[in-house]
Amino acid sequence: MKKAILSCLMLMAGLSVSAQEQKGTTEYVFEPHWYVQIQGGAQYTTGETDFGKLISPNVQAAVGYNFSKAIGARLAINAWQGKGGFDKDKFDLTTIGIDKQDYKFTYFAPSIDLTFNLSNIIAGFNPNRKFEFGAFIGGGVNFRSKCDDAANIDAKWKVKYADVTSASKWTPMYENKSAVLPFAQAGLTADYKVSDKVSIGAEFNANILGDKFNFKNAGNPDSYFNLLLGAKIALGKTYSTKFIPAPEPEIKYVEKIVEKIVEVPAEPAVTAAEPLRRDIFFQINKTVIRDSEAQKVQDIVAYMNQNPTSKVMITGYADAGTGNDRINDRLAAGRADAVVKALKNAGIAESRISFDSKGARVQPFEDNDSNRVSICIAE
Repeated sequence: MKKAILSCLMLMAGLSVSAQEQKGTTEYVFEPHWYVQIQGGAQYTTGETDFGKLISPNVQAAVGYNFSKAIGARLAINAWQGKGGFDKDKFDLTTIGIDKQDYKFTYFAPSIDLTFNLSNIIAGFNPNRKFEFGAFIGGGVNFRSKCDDAANIDAKWKVKYADVTSASKWTPMYENKSAVLPFAQAGLTADYKVSDKVSIGAEFNANILGDKFNFKNAGNPDSYFNLLLGAKIALGKTYSTKFIPAPEPEIKYVEKIVEKIVEVPAEPAVTAAEPLRRDIFFQINKTVIRDSEAQKVQDIVAYMNQNPTSKVMITGYADAGTGNDRINDRLAAGRADAVVKALKNAGIAESRISFDSKGARVQPFEDNDSNRVSICIAE
């Protein structure tokens, strides 16, 4: 057919592909974890004397567990000192030989709290967020010591004014002995994240308990408030990442009609290359290509260099015998992504690479361990 002139129109089809790059997104996944916390600050015990005289030192230690990005629990021990006192305008203690209007006592109070991460509840989980706000509610038991100072004031007042009418204004003391008092508490927290595992922050909590806490028989519940500053240290991994592949690109075909008069040379017969398959196996819970499997990647690179129009499809899997769907989805996607990156680093154009992830929902092999694999088919 050399040098023959065509007498009709020759249709030539051109394929124009418009596709988005094969990309994906990384999603942060919350990991349940333990933490420890140590705090120190001040306590205000409600009473009748001046505000400043009812401030005392306070410490707290806690261990907690965050079940989810929103809810957790903690066991805390709050301890040190509480204070009580009398209004100097009602009771002048100098008349009974006492110079000060206040007294102090010690206690320790273990509690169990249900905690809420308000930042995650409102704005969603983000491990890169620097400030986090929370709340908690709970209760426990307060073990209060006895107080010789309070008992001494009570005894002297009763002796001096036993037969005076004004003595009826006196609030009698409870017995000078230790007490065990159930209490309820609630509070707010604010934390600044220094790193993935360490944060510093403040806590304010309010506590209500029985009438015997400040030794005064007032006929109503007692209360105290704590303002604490301290540090929190997470134990173990607090989050992981999950790779989510982008959707398959949409391919649009545009047909072009070109009118030409051409000389058609004889074309040699073209033999299509056989497809190439390589199964790249991974270790349990790993997404890194081992040295023993690296040659399989090179086989794919060589095939695609020898066949410039060839493309490769990569599918990641995980074994169903271990983990759960969330973990296996992450592993399968990570294994496919590892092969994609290796091919791109070897010079294979991204437009020639497609990939998918099946997690553990599809098991290509009967042997459980063999399903930790990325199956690569080039053709």
